[in-house]
Amino acid sequence: MTENNPIPLKEHFAIFKHLIRWTVLVVPIAIAIGSVVAFFLWLLSEAIHFRFSHPWLLYLLPVAGVLIHFIYQSVGKSSEKGNNLITEQIHEEGGGVPKQMAPIILGTTIITHLFGGSAGREGTAVQIGGSIAAMFGGWFKLKGKDMRMVLIAGIAAGFGAVFGTPLTGAVFAMEVLTIGRIQYDALLPALIAAVVADITVGAWHVTHVQYHIAAFTHATNALNNYLHFDLLLLGKVIVASAAFGLASFLFAGMVNEIKNVCLKLFKYKWMIPVVGGLVIIGLTLLIDKPDYLSLGVDAEHPGAVTIPSAFNAHGADTWSWLWKTVYTTVTLGTGFKGGEVTPLFYIGATLGNTLAGLLNAPVGLFAALGFIAIFAGATNTPLACTFMGVELFGGEYVLLFAVACFTAYFFSGHSGIYSSQRIAVPKIFDEGYADEASLADALKRRGYMHQKLRKYRLQLKKKK
Repeated sequence: MTENNPIPLKEHFAIFKHLIRWTVLVVPIAIAIGSVVAFFLWLLSEAIHFRFSHPWLLYLLPVAGVLIHFIYQSVGKSSEKGNNLITEQIHEEGGGVPKQMAPIILGTTIITHLFGGSAGREGTAVQIGGSIAAMFGGWFKLKGKDMRMVLIAGIAAGFGAVFGTPLTGAVFAMEVLTIGRIQYDALLPALIAAVVADITVGAWHVTHVQYHIAAFTHATNALNNYLHFDLLLLGKVIVASAAFGLASFLFAGMVNEIKNVCLKLFKYKWMIPVVGGLVIIGLTLLIDKPDYLSLGVDAEHPGAVTIPSAFNAHGADTWSWLWKTVYTTVTLGTGFKGGEVTPLFYIGATLGNTLAGLLNAPVGLFAALGFIAIFAGATNTPLACTFMGVELFGGEYVLLFAVACFTAYFFSGHSGIYSSQRIAVPKIFDEGYADEASLADALKRRGYMHQKLRKYRLQLKKKK
């Protein structure tokens, strides 16, 4: 039998060899990434709680912004593109991912949070992962496809480790590169890296926040007797998820517009973070509470609006999601560092809390749906976010998780927080969108339209 059909044996030997090779390559990389991420999470928690005890640090935020600006201008200029640089290197090998990216982004993220900037941690973890993976890839003398695989594994390790969601990390790394296409060739190294990095973080005794969806009573009607899900609840989820997608679109658009406007307005670039810091200080004095500073996970004072509080009735204000959108887009758009994802979790959970009240829906469930769906819309990774729902909240509502993520993904349009994402399958099959190869192209198109509209408005003003 072996003589007549020798191919399967040869194929499985190659599979076994592939498994061993990538395990040997990826495990040390993942352990290193997991250890650095664990250190980063510990340091981040210390910085945030130190600011809680010293609220006056917020008034030094403009100074911190200038410091971050000059760090990148002096030693980190090649790292300034952040996550987009790593994605570009995976798509098309070029100058490489600099070794200094990891320590620079770690340090500047800590500075941002120490002084109250509203940012996240995913971008930092992904850049740590990509930088360390590139460094190991250089040591291993990897090139071409092998280096590409290692970088994807680095993204998976960083993302899976920072949130304690290894499966999500692996799928995210394969899905985030190209809209409409998943890089399945990287499945094995990505999954190994994410799992090992997550285990490493746990070994360092660094824990993650646990979320819980409270039990609720399903509506009873004649139609539901023939279905395995609540049809009315599903309809409410679709309506809410469209709103989540639009919120994702708003977030991504505001970050890009603030960056562009600031670059045009200010001749001296160090002034941009100064103005951003002053705006954050002014907003905090205006609303007279610090709830929208920093991550938004831990409560600075009793009754503060946080991500965990949004899972309970009255745990968020009606416009908490909008305030956090403004705070975060100003912070990131004016040059402070960190990530976007944890603030997106905050925006989603608080918007879900608000919509649950409007739609008479379960608060905990809708906070969870917003948590993952806005992230799906902003990163164009609906499959990864569906898995995140299962890893964080359990598999009972997986159908609703999928509906929410894919609906938000569609309604966010050709927008996102990663401009280097390629577009393999457009969300809208229309000739007007056929020439968009990446989100950067989509942003240029919208920018051009905005310029045209502005031109027409100026002409109308002159006529009047």
